[in-house]
Amino acid sequence: MDMVSRRDFMRRSALLGAGLVGGAAMGAPRAGRPPNIVVIFADDLGYGDLSCLGHPTLHTPNLDRMAAEGMKLTQFYSAHSVCTPSRAALMTGRLPVRNGMCGNRRVLFPNSGGGLPTDEVTIASMLRPQGCQTACVGKWHLGHRRRFLPTSHGFDRYYGIPYSNDMRPCPILENETVVEEPANQDTLTARYTARCVDFIQDAGDDPFFLYYAQTFPHVPLFASRAFEETSLRGLYGDVVEELDWSVGVILDTLRRRGLAENTLVVFTSDNGPWLVMNERGGSAGLLRGGKGSTWEGGMREPAIAWWPGTIEAGSLSAEMSSTLDVLPTCAEISGAPLPEAKTLDGTSLMPILRGGEGSRSEMPYYRNDNLWAYRKGPWKIHYQTQMGYRSDHEDHDPPLLYHLEHDPSERLELGERRPDIRDEVDAAAQAHLAGVEKGEPQLGIPLPEGAKPGQIDV
Repeated sequence: MDMVSRRDFMRRSALLGAGLVGGAAMGAPRAGRPPNIVVIFADDLGYGDLSCLGHPTLHTPNLDRMAAEGMKLTQFYSAHSVCTPSRAALMTGRLPVRNGMCGNRRVLFPNSGGGLPTDEVTIASMLRPQGCQTACVGKWHLGHRRRFLPTSHGFDRYYGIPYSNDMRPCPILENETVVEEPANQDTLTARYTARCVDFIQDAGDDPFFLYYAQTFPHVPLFASRAFEETSLRGLYGDVVEELDWSVGVILDTLRRRGLAENTLVVFTSDNGPWLVMNERGGSAGLLRGGKGSTWEGGMREPAIAWWPGTIEAGSLSAEMSSTLDVLPTCAEISGAPLPEAKTLDGTSLMPILRGGEGSRSEMPYYRNDNLWAYRKGPWKIHYQTQMGYRSDHEDHDPPLLYHLEHDPSERLELGERRPDIRDEVDAAAQAHLAGVEKGEPQLGIPLPEGAKPGQIDV
């Protein structure tokens, strides 16, 4: 692939997506079968990093088409502002503070001994009893020890890296086996894409759940030769435009296999852009702050939902929604029972995706395992603020107050003018805290004695 032109690469990619290279025959799904579900989770992609959301130089035609054929969710939130807790929330529909997947260490590292507790119910472990085939492709970051890997959390197959690509060692795993170390990151996106296509084709007539957790645009940045120095946005743009290509191949695979009208695809990001990386980081657009902060730019994410024939083409929803809502959505459309022994923090997105109103009216903003901000309706208060990943934080007593629908950039502080509203939102935040029991902290657990960082079989 390194020696082919961009045009040849794109032509071959189109054939791959069409299922014409080593693929299964096309065919409609069998009657009465549950819909397929694909969740595409970018890493550190900002609210302003797509051309369909206003970026002036990044070119994302496939995601733009996905939005034109589906719905843009303009008030969609991750449940945390850094990698590990945001992924735990997506997979379980639970705030990471409940299962101990957030804390002062922020994320899991190769020398971490903890991970997503084995008694947590993931989307995959919920769907597999419904006859769903399940696959995780990409970055996991919920524990690299064997009992925490995707194959121990409901996934039939896994291919990817166990944590962030700036950590060492950086292996590629095939299920529970290291197949490459260090990972050749130049070709990661292309290989991830091929694995996603293979899984969709291998599923045959069975329903499937594909969790495609992209490694990028987290730093360090790598793009395939065909995408190098092709974007007006530099290397960051090359990486995002290759991610866009990858999404296009997956959607084309679904179309060619006759599965588009029986597949829900959700595209979003784990947290906001890593602003301290300067030109190697992304943009939150009009939103304030980025990764690691509880300003809107740290947790409000680009989000697109696509399901031709179910979601109205070209629609837009400003209803408040979250990654916490993905698991309940999957339960509703698959007929799977919701986990009974766990407190869920999400509700199904289907009323929103069908053009109606959502049921979410409040949103907590956690940094580490502490509540730093809270939203009720259009109003948001900040108890503590921090602009970025490493900057100093500031305490606020009384809390700051913003009207997010009038002022999504959080520039006009209204606490002195509306102390009644500030008190009302504060009361809602305190009620929320009273109902949250913190789980056993996982991020600070050390490796067992004698284990090496990154060692899988422990």
